Amino acid sequence: MLRITKKVEYALMALKFMAKKSDGALTSAREICEEFHIPFDTTAKVLQTMNNQGLLTSVKGLKGGYVLEKKLEEISYMDVVKIVEGVEADSFCQNHKGICDLYKSCNIVSPIDNLNRKVQDYLSQLNLGELLMNDSAPEVMEVHK
Repeated sequence: MLRITKKVEYALMALKFMAKKSDGALTSAREICEEFHIPFDTTAKVLQTMNNQGLLTSVKGLKGGYVLEKKLEEISYMDVVKIVEGVEADSFCQNHKGICDLYKSCNIVSPIDNLNRKVQDYLSQLNLGELLMNDSAPEVMEVHK
């Protein structure tokens, strides 16, 4: 299953919120936090990171805030993950703790690497306009026993 960190989640929430505003309208970290009841410190850091990486532009001052630098259609989901998390996607068999203990004897390393590569390719092509601005209700999957 795809895991989305809180930082990526807050980034996506902020980007969608900002995209729905009129062009050039500034958005503050406080405004986003109050709208969605999310923590200020983490949200402010995420916004600063996106500003430093060119997704947002900041305006300083009492009435300052952030504005989108790019259209959501120009930003992929993986762009946001790489910017906010600061890392490239690892192999499924490797995480921050190192490589899986079963790696040498595992018989599904190749299929899982293939799956991971396909998911990464898809997420690299999925733009945020497509992901965030389609508010149709998700289909409920029927479970068969």
